[in-house]
Amino acid sequence: MAALLRSMKGTVGLITGGASGLGRATAERLVQQGGSAVILDLPTSDGECVAKELGEKCAFAPADVTSEEDVKAALALAQEKFGRLDLAVNCAGIAVAFKTYSAQRDIVHGLEEFQKVVNVNLVGTFNVIRLSAAVMCKYDRDPDGHRGVIINTASVAAFDGQVGQASYAASKGGIVSMTLPIARDLASVGIRVVTIAPGLFATPLLAGLPEKVQTFLARQVPFPSRLGQPAEYAHLVQCIVENPMVNGEVIRLDGAIRMQP
Repeated sequence: MAALLRSMKGTVGLITGGASGLGRATAERLVQQGGSAVILDLPTSDGECVAKELGEKCAFAPADVTSEEDVKAALALAQEKFGRLDLAVNCAGIAVAFKTYSAQRDIVHGLEEFQKVVNVNLVGTFNVIRLSAAVMCKYDRDPDGHRGVIINTASVAAFDGQVGQASYAASKGGIVSMTLPIARDLASVGIRVVTIAPGLFATPLLAGLPEKVQTFLARQVPFPSRLGQPAEYAHLVQCIVENPMVNGEVIRLDGAIRMQP
């Protein structure tokens, strides 16, 4: 039975949003475990520096997840440099904070802002999923019939969206909802699809908040009563890669938090 467990060693992964936060921690862990990583992030990111820090087993692909051409170029880089693709991890994402309507200020949520968040977080994730699956199918299955795994990043906001999170919650809820149907779509070709829904994590998204606010948020987590660390997200990615029975599932990684309004 143990022989069916997979390993990160030799795994070639594409990691979106890989220049910082959850994505960077995932790229670091993949390389540390003997795999290879292609960091996909915006040209303005620190992706090139991160790739250099991680060495010859890492490469940087400047790209926008919403662009078909950019993602195809990143996938081509993975194949040219490392010979295949076994893993895609979607960590790229953005957020805004606007009420649907602010009666006090008589301001409605901008439609362009809503569309941008959904386009990057949801459509961008689907773009990477569909193109990565096509590449994975070019390679042979392993003895268990496995070709690869695609891991997406949702959020507890998909379930417990707070005030001002309509666009973010909608985008992450879409990722949650498409996890099972895509897992079913790709089951016949040996590709697993799993989504992680993190709670409050110490990422650049929260780093911009005042320290007092970060401390307050950390206290809302039942146990452990702190912000999650990106390395803990990366560890769960490894667990999903290694266990082939994890498929079509959304896993909350949140210290038991349930967000309040």
